[in-house]
Amino acid sequence: MKIGVVTFPGSLDDVDARRAAEVGGHEAVALWHGDEDLRGVDAVVLPGGFSYGDYLRCGAISRFSPVMTPVIEAAQKGMPLLGICNGFQILCESHLLPGALIRNDHRKFVCVDQRLRIERVDTPWTSAYEQDQEITVVLKNGEGGYIADEATLDMLEGEGRVVARYLGRNPNGSLRDIAGVSNERGNIVGLMPHPEHAIEALTGPGTDGLGFFTSLVEAVLA
Repeated sequence: MKIGVVTFPGSLDDVDARRAAEVGGHEAVALWHGDEDLRGVDAVVLPGGFSYGDYLRCGAISRFSPVMTPVIEAAQKGMPLLGICNGFQILCESHLLPGALIRNDHRKFVCVDQRLRIERVDTPWTSAYEQDQEITVVLKNGEGGYIADEATLDMLEGEGRVVARYLGRNPNGSLRDIAGVSNERGNIVGLMPHPEHAIEALTGPGTDGLGFFTSLVEAVLA
């Protein structure tokens, strides 16, 4: 598959995401925030970083970048779309996912190897995992606390749309330990931790994050 990775001004992890796509068996395509088409990609990753310097709310400016118009249109039609960290924030600002990400409850930036439990495995991004599989990937954020009203949280739980949940100490105050959520269809996933930093044994905490990228192959073959 051709996986487009968008670079916004201030993106930090776009190169890592492209590397992860390639290690996962795909062709990585660099997309620029000013692009007005997606160059024929089959899926898109919105990477981590500090797009537009995180002025206003995180992701609030990126949401209006030209590239987001075709991204939103394609995702609403079913194209797989993954937002990692800042990308998750952009997805919430774009109203593609419910809720919001706010400053960590301890008011400090956190960078740790974080244990997660994968709770939704019927998405194009998580089908390589077993139900409730525990993995370890990198977490690094200053505004990673996931919040939503009680009705929305109950809806996400009831519809099985919590993709991943923090295990052990909650690193940022996310309600109900939520680390990632999806839309109802499952093609759009937002994840605060960074699976692209855990794809090779040489670097990072092992290879537990690679499944987010090999899952796309399994989804096509299925």
